[in-house]
Amino acid sequence: MFADGPFVLVVEPEPALAGELVDQLVADGCGARVALTAEHARALARAHTPDAVLLGALDPPRGALDLLAVIRRGASPWVDGLPVLVLGSPAVLDLVRAFEAGADDFLARPFVYLELRARLRALLRRTAGRGSASVEVGPLRLDARSRAVTLDGRPVSLCRLEFQLLQHLAREPTRVFTRAELLRAVWGFSATGSTRTLDSHASRLRRKLAGEGRRWVVSVRGVGYRLL
Repeated sequence: MFADGPFVLVVEPEPALAGELVDQLVADGCGARVALTAEHARALARAHTPDAVLLGALDPPRGALDLLAVIRRGASPWVDGLPVLVLGSPAVLDLVRAFEAGADDFLARPFVYLELRARLRALLRRTAGRGSASVEVGPLRLDARSRAVTLDGRPVSLCRLEFQLLQHLAREPTRVFTRAELLRAVWGFSATGSTRTLDSHASRLRRKLAGEGRRWVVSVRGVGYRLL
């Protein structure tokens, strides 16, 4: 039994296998949802931050590896340090590529659930301290699971993108993030394009966090933004 009831996102396009995995995970006390595509996986992760991902085969030739690369960049909605177990073919090259792309573990198909169960438990234990769901910067506290924000103990209501922008800045609160970095991480833009979207969200976020003369979201002219 998984004592903490982790939420496991199963990314698997084979409905029969995906359904069987979810049934077994639920029987072991997990929360579990199935994503049939990479886009579906992102939508589910936005709705509820997973504690681990079981990443099966997606569109060839690099569907699963491309999604894994996105997860490892920490781009929204994926959190840093998210445990990923790849379910791949028995080919040695697939195993090597999966680890090179950032997999935490690899299990070759066909597999038995008892082995997957044991590997998943071990993976969750190993990564328990990575990618904490809570971030604290002075009196500012963010909870990635509930998307709740408090400042000096008072709740701050943020929309999804405002929260994701704040979360990204709070990971390294004194670092200046470039506009390109923030647009790519929060909005998924591959090119900078117009910065009006970023600036408008940063402005609203600054107003919502205003208090006692402290500017939480600081614009660095010609570069980007930092939190402190």
